[in-house]
Amino acid sequence: MDDAAAMQLALEQARAAGARGEVPVGAVVLRDGEVIAARGNDREASGDPTGHAEVLAIRDAAEAVGSWRLDGCTLVVTLEPCPMCAGAAVQARMARVVYGAADLRGGAMLSLFNIGGDPRLHHMLEIVDGVEAEACAALLTDFFEARR
Repeated sequence: MDDAAAMQLALEQARAAGARGEVPVGAVVLRDGEVIAARGNDREASGDPTGHAEVLAIRDAAEAVGSWRLDGCTLVVTLEPCPMCAGAAVQARMARVVYGAADLRGGAMLSLFNIGGDPRLHHMLEIVDGVEAEACAALLTDFFEARR
């Protein structure tokens, strides 16, 4: 599965999260091109501040693999990961992070910080930005406009 196809699956997760009243962010984890985890945000329903799509997908992927080390895996997410989620990807030893919309106010892969590519950390990963960026950004814009 390529990045664009994986992003379509992440967008499905984001739409489902938005339909549940969550901020519409979705994430999938790929291993050898196969989806091993897919989640959407769940903070409102769970009351868990760490209930971001990325963290949940990483947790599910670790369970599927049977290890916290997700070497060779790719995290595909509709919105640029925040510092917590970027840190989780680094800690999981992900190989790549692919995201759609940049988060100019909280993004921690390229926009505000470069956690995934910081050579001072013990692990660096490949970062691919802008995959289906317009569709990802539109989903968020529409969600927040409807709430105002």
